[in-house]
Amino acid sequence: MDLAVETYELTKAFPRDEVYGLVSQIRRSATSVPANVAEGYGRQMTGAYVHHLKIAQGSLKELETHLILSSRLNLISADRVEKVITLSEEIGKMLRSLIRSLQDERNDRTS
Repeated sequence: MDLAVETYELTKAFPRDEVYGLVSQIRRSATSVPANVAEGYGRQMTGAYVHHLKIAQGSLKELETHLILSSRLNLISADRVEKVITLSEEIGKMLRSLIRSLQDERNDRTS
């Protein structure tokens, strides 16, 4: 959720003509991360949870790509992008760790 809030704050400074372009894409990918984590958890099945966590990982990469492009287009400073990408990478590590843990747990139950 912190990542989504951060990206909303970040995109407030974008030009108005980007509202339906990069701003929309950045916000959508950022909000997709916690939404997919929650949806997967709500399914109450390990396989579905892992699937949604992997979708969240994809959304993180999509977000990072949009942010790098925004910086290269000089819509936001590289410093601000780096801060959000660092947060995104931390979340990515947490997701990978959670996925591994869930997969290991599932493998232990089937052994």
